[in-house]
Formats: sequence, structure tokens, C-alpha cells
Amino acid sequence: MSGMVMYAVIQTGGKQYKVEAGQRLKVEQLAVEAGSDLILDHVLCIANGDQIQIGAPLLQSAKVNAKVIGHGRGEKVMIFKMRRRKHYKKSQGHRQNFTEIEIQSINP
Repeated sequence: MSGMVMYAVIQTGGKQYKVEAGQRLKVEQLAVEAGSDLILDHVLCIANGDQIQIGAPLLQSAKVNAKVIGHGRGEKVMIFKMRRRKHYKKSQGHRQNFTEIEIQSINP
């Protein structure tokens, strides 16, 4: 049953994601308002059952429609550097911004 679902591989924020309709995911922060619609046109691949379209590198006419749920900040990641016996310690924290989107539809 899982092979019959339609999915696409999209690229946004320098990363690639395998997405299906109805899926929610957190991507690198986008400059769009919360609640607005978003069209992702960097589609690398679309699979619908046994039919697979692969771009070279992108599919020209393919689009993925998404809705922006909101913006947020990820979990804090601690960066700790230390050189033993050299009296050097450095600690730093980082929280990455993200945009949460929900995939509405995949248009091949």
C-alpha cells in the first residue's frame, strides 16, 4: 500500500525533502507570512505508484502547493570547544529559525 502513494522530492533552503500531500514539515526559514499559500517549484522527482518522473535536475512544469502554518525556533544546540592542557574552553548556544509548512497538493 505504501508504494501507491504519490510523493515528490523538493528542494528548499539547500536541503531536499520527500513530501506527500497532507504532510507537515519544518524547513529553513522562508520570507512569507504565516497563513499564506506557497508554491514550491524546485521539484526534483515525482512518483505516483509505478510512474516516476525524474528531472535533470528539475522538473520544469511540476509544482508543489503548500500552506505556511507558522514560524518558530528550533531546539537549542550547544557548541562546546576545548583544548586539553591549554586552558581554553569556549561554550556557545544556537537556535535555528524554521518555517512550518503543510503540503496541500502535488501537481506534476
